[in-house]
Amino acid sequence: MNKKNTIIVTFALLLSNTMAGLDGTIINTALPAIISDLHGIQYMGWIVAVFLLGMAVATPLWSKLGERIGNRGAYQLATLLFALGAIFQASSSNIIFFLVARTVMGIGAGGMNTLPFIIYADLYQNIRKRAQVIGYATASYSAASIVGPLIGGWIVDAFSWHWVFYINVPIALVSIVCVRFFFKETPKKRLSGNVDYLGAGLLIVSLVTLLTGIQLIGTGSLALILGLIVAGIILLVIMFRIEDRAADPIVPNRLFKNRCLVIDFILFVVLWGAFIAFNIYIPMWAQGLLGLSALLGGMTQIPGAVTNLIGSLAGPGLEPRLGKYRVVTLGTVAFLIAFSGMLMVNDQTPFWFLLLMGAFEGFGLGMSFNVLQVSVQNDAEERDVPIATSFAYLLRILSQTFMSSIYGVILNHALTRGVARSHGQITMAMMNKLSDSQSVGQLPAQLLPKMRSIMYQGLHNIMLIATVLLVIVLIFNIWIQIHFKKEIKQA
Repeated sequence: MNKKNTIIVTFALLLSNTMAGLDGTIINTALPAIISDLHGIQYMGWIVAVFLLGMAVATPLWSKLGERIGNRGAYQLATLLFALGAIFQASSSNIIFFLVARTVMGIGAGGMNTLPFIIYADLYQNIRKRAQVIGYATASYSAASIVGPLIGGWIVDAFSWHWVFYINVPIALVSIVCVRFFFKETPKKRLSGNVDYLGAGLLIVSLVTLLTGIQLIGTGSLALILGLIVAGIILLVIMFRIEDRAADPIVPNRLFKNRCLVIDFILFVVLWGAFIAFNIYIPMWAQGLLGLSALLGGMTQIPGAVTNLIGSLAGPGLEPRLGKYRVVTLGTVAFLIAFSGMLMVNDQTPFWFLLLMGAFEGFGLGMSFNVLQVSVQNDAEERDVPIATSFAYLLRILSQTFMSSIYGVILNHALTRGVARSHGQITMAMMNKLSDSQSVGQLPAQLLPKMRSIMYQGLHNIMLIATVLLVIVLIFNIWIQIHFKKEIKQA
């Protein structure tokens, strides 16, 4: 490929990061309007969970597909699925159709977000140049995360939430066309062996079964919930047994015999599970409790996007002097400040306080996760670096998936209990309208304080659970530093 074509393809692939950054922040801004219009506040956890689950279970398979049909074809297919999911979401008239469409979008995102990094290795043989391009990818994601809340809030206020999804379609089409006509894939021997379909199928079924059981907590029967959770765990055990005999396993068991790597995975899972609570529910706090517009609700994400970039640059610079676990400890403390701050305020929190806590949350995210991502590659055996990197990404998504479901259950339980205690004065339909600043004017003014108190209780409980997770991480991290000094020095 000549220089011109390489630049065009790189630009097209960077659009993937832009779409990921936009979708991640715009959807949070638009959620209150979506659940109000589709009457789906009980499914709020599912809206986030199905996208992340689709992305998680598809991520390992996209790289396998790329090895067989070529990365160019796999990327185009993934991006096309992402665009189709966006169109179907925008045209949804009920919450069930919306959830199905969001799952399709998540499956596409699994390939659209991972395949570009495989293609970069093909485009840029020079390691320094490739690292520079990956830096551009991080920058494009951060930039989209910063402007996403503003764009999303403006679109919801000026038009409707439907256009939040339509905006992805032209970007996806430009990316597909550029890759199709300008990317000349390096001829490689295509793999002919069978994909580990049995392992992949068991992974998908077990995770969906577990997620369904978790989501039914508080609404389904105890027998059904326990049955689904136990069945999911049994299927996971069977999958890992089968993976021992697979020629090309989706999740090789040898990863779990590396103690330092397992510690990295644990930190990834628990920290990311806490972070997602702030990312999803603070825009709802601004709109539902403070009565602010979707634009201002989206602005709560901006300080975190800026400080995330600062933390991402500061973390690797501090690691040689402090060690990775101390850097992660600093990030965890920043997280704790953000969540503890939200625990100490009531439903009349000043808007500036949300912005300040968002800044601490973003700094903690940037400080912790860049260091952990590099640590995963350093701690893995050389042959397992690609697999460990992919699995860490998978764990991050799964953590978001399961914790968003749990947070949704916590919120739904608080809303259901609050509505029941109102003795008919407040309905779930009214709570749906409370979350959207455009429809809140239709509600009885005298009931607004009581309704906001109900929503506050649910959001407060979510922040409490996330804070507990962070305290566990902090204690675990300190314990690691005390008991594994040799490993810390080597890291």
